[in-house]
Amino acid sequence: MVDSQQCPHDSRVSCTDCVLNSICLPIALEAEDIVKLDEIVARGRPLQKGDHLYRQEDEFSSIYAVRSGSMKSYTVTDDGQELVTGFYFPGEILGMDGIGRNRHASSAKAMETVSVCEIPFDNLGALSQKIPSLQQHCFQLMSQEIIDDRQLLALLSKCQAEERVATFLLSVSARKARNRLSATHFRLPMSRADMGNYLGLTVETISRVLSKFQKSKLLAVDNKEISIADICALKELSALRFE
Repeated sequence: MVDSQQCPHDSRVSCTDCVLNSICLPIALEAEDIVKLDEIVARGRPLQKGDHLYRQEDEFSSIYAVRSGSMKSYTVTDDGQELVTGFYFPGEILGMDGIGRNRHASSAKAMETVSVCEIPFDNLGALSQKIPSLQQHCFQLMSQEIIDDRQLLALLSKCQAEERVATFLLSVSARKARNRLSATHFRLPMSRADMGNYLGLTVETISRVLSKFQKSKLLAVDNKEISIADICALKELSALRFE
């Protein structure tokens, strides 16, 4: 395990040492297989807030695991409008949107200081043939991307503002819990504008709904810090089922 005093952006951390290795790697991966994976992983200097990891239409060559910090993905429409398509937290994988046609379908930008592990896709494919559990994990990640996209479309097409915000907060909560962090107290690194863009709501509506949830004692909001006080009530409001 990584020393608690060690900088989370330290590029010297290996897959074996990383505290996220049971999250972004298949649990069944043997120690010698983790060493093989570590040999193809590249760790560069941290990205600063506003830096791009890749841009829409860039040639696809790698997928990326977020080691620390958070990122957003977005597309730019023909008329120049930005559409936020996702947010990524430590232990999560991004960049798979480029697999289909060898070009990224979206851009990825750091929302704060971010460290990523770059995994060259050609090398990963060759290694996956030797390690079945790694190949299965990659398929599971791609399947989850499809599910998330469909859920977002359903959320935007049918749900009211309160349902959208409740579902979003529960989604972040579930992902934090999966990463062995608090499911009821967390920081939202994205701006209210980005959250509203993602959910198809105005900044004013996002603020109004959060204020209403706070007055109803469902949660407490302190700038970007969220404390969920009544997760069961949030689940009742949500458009999706969360266990």
